[in-house]
Amino acid sequence: MSVVVITQARTGSTRFPNKILKEIGGKSLLQIHIERVKKAELIDNIYVATTVNKADDIIEEIAKTLQVRFYRGSEDDVLDRFYQTVKNDKPKFIVRLTSDCPLIDPRLIDEVVSECITLDVDYYSNVLIENYPDGQDIEVFKFDALEKAWRKAVLKSEREHVTPFIKKNSSFLGGNLFSSKNHNLNANYNHVRLTVDENEDLEVIKLLIKDLGFNQDWETYAKYYLENESIHKLNENITRNEGYLKSINKE
Repeated sequence: MSVVVITQARTGSTRFPNKILKEIGGKSLLQIHIERVKKAELIDNIYVATTVNKADDIIEEIAKTLQVRFYRGSEDDVLDRFYQTVKNDKPKFIVRLTSDCPLIDPRLIDEVVSECITLDVDYYSNVLIENYPDGQDIEVFKFDALEKAWRKAVLKSEREHVTPFIKKNSSFLGGNLFSSKNHNLNANYNHVRLTVDENEDLEVIKLLIKDLGFNQDWETYAKYYLENESIHKLNENITRNEGYLKSINKE
């Protein structure tokens, strides 16, 4: 059985260009992200899925330096980019991450992957109910589900954001194309931001790493964030999933 991570990465963010190249302690956010993902024990390979734009040559170079695989494809059709990344390898399960989440928790990745394998569902994630912090989003799905979505998804929002077609047509939300379950959490950290969409988010990550280092688990970072008003007041008013909401509004 093969399990691969695909983390999507590009420099051309509308809200915060070049954000994943910003450095903390001499490391880019992309490097911090990949180094944490590498600590997950149930992952066989890591792919960085970036674009063919010249500006993203640097992302290819970082992937090579960190000795992870990469694929370069469409900037706007991210669903196609994901499918093309692994269409030849056809892994059993794919873990979708985004590289603007530098503090992604490798142990949480393993938890979600393990449950998905045990339950043998088409789609398993901790985002069907968003109780985890923004920045700890982990989606696991079968290659067959990705291929079916790639063939059937037509809406722009379904192509730009990879998993909306799968989620909308999954059993958890009343659909019948894909079996799905949510990775539950008996607490609500939905209002905690450990991702980087804006410059204010970057300042939060800098403070968390300055005070706690690079290697804490998600809960340690989240609790420290909540306990320190000087930190959480920096970015607590930023909207979660703003990029996807913009795509929906355009439709």
